[in-house]
Amino acid sequence: METLSGTAAGVPYTALPPAGGGRAPLIVTWHMLDAPRTDAAFAAALPMLGVPAWRVHLAMPMCGARMVDGRLDAAIELARRDVLLAFLAPFVRQAAGELPAALKELREQLPVDDGPVSVLGASLGGAVALEVLAAQQVPIRSAALVNPAVRLRSVVPLTEGLAGRPYRWTEEAHRVADSFDYVARAGELAPVPLLLVSGERDHPDLRADAAALVARLADAELVDVPELAHPLAEEPGLEPAPQLPTAKAVDEVLTSWFTGQLAG
Repeated sequence: METLSGTAAGVPYTALPPAGGGRAPLIVTWHMLDAPRTDAAFAAALPMLGVPAWRVHLAMPMCGARMVDGRLDAAIELARRDVLLAFLAPFVRQAAGELPAALKELREQLPVDDGPVSVLGASLGGAVALEVLAAQQVPIRSAALVNPAVRLRSVVPLTEGLAGRPYRWTEEAHRVADSFDYVARAGELAPVPLLLVSGERDHPDLRADAAALVARLADAELVDVPELAHPLAEEPGLEPAPQLPTAKAVDEVLTSWFTGQLAG
């Protein structure tokens, strides 16, 4: 599998060309903070080799080549300080806000067409993709989400182990959580085809949020994947690794769906 790496507007990326290379549409992705937690590892977990498009996997803040001193310690410290206000919400804001400038430079660096782009996000990367759809600063063709963080409020209890104590909800925290509730904000999302892939062994609250979002949208499809828990790769999930059977199942769903969208 041929891969390219580079940086666009300060954002590191791993890119996979379409078969045969050449000019083609673009799919932009954001990885999980669970395994696979870097752009290169995510590209290996979900390569979507059969899709006739460039797949450009962007690094989330403080992940991959953006790690401080090559370690995740600095990001973990933010989560321990305040998992919502210092970690989850700022990461989503930053990653989504980086797209317009990164896209401009990607089009200068790679032979991608100038039409609308497709987006894919997994876990917290799913919240990034949803924020991009809500911001509507970039024309979007289609969007897919895998085990996404549809409501950050539902993610907070899952990360309390990092702090070693229950999260202390303040008025500000409630306000910020509400601003990252994409079920409530469904009417703000760009009206594009949406595929939501949910692992049957994913966290129950995340699965419930996924179903609630699909129910609010006119052109949305929910696909359940048997045996899939939340991660898509084995720990530590920092480097490219052999594709797990559950990730392969997700990859096949995404490949078929994105190929159909591009053909349409």
